[in-house]
Amino acid sequence: MGIISEFKDFLQEYKVTGLAIALVIGLASTSLVKSIVDNLVMPIITPFIPGGAWRIATFKMGPIIIGWGALLGEIINFLIIALVVFIIAKYLLKEEKVTKK
Repeated sequence: MGIISEFKDFLQEYKVTGLAIALVIGLASTSLVKSIVDNLVMPIITPFIPGGAWRIATFKMGPIIIGWGALLGEIINFLIIALVVFIIAKYLLKEEKVTKK
């Protein structure tokens, strides 16, 4: 029973269950944020993109074609998720800043 007891202590000490729950919620929120970006944010930006189709917007440099429309959508997804994580960490956790010892 020693290893089972050690494993249980490990799970409690490092709060693995809370981390697993946060991961599942984070993965679920990713699809929500992606939907917000695809259906609310990008339709507002689309008139400013040449051709109007943001998903297939490209930049051509000779034989090189860069698909910047999809990249722009993913960057906006990342920024929204990063902002939400920052707000949660700052206001809900109310952690003090880590200082060097």
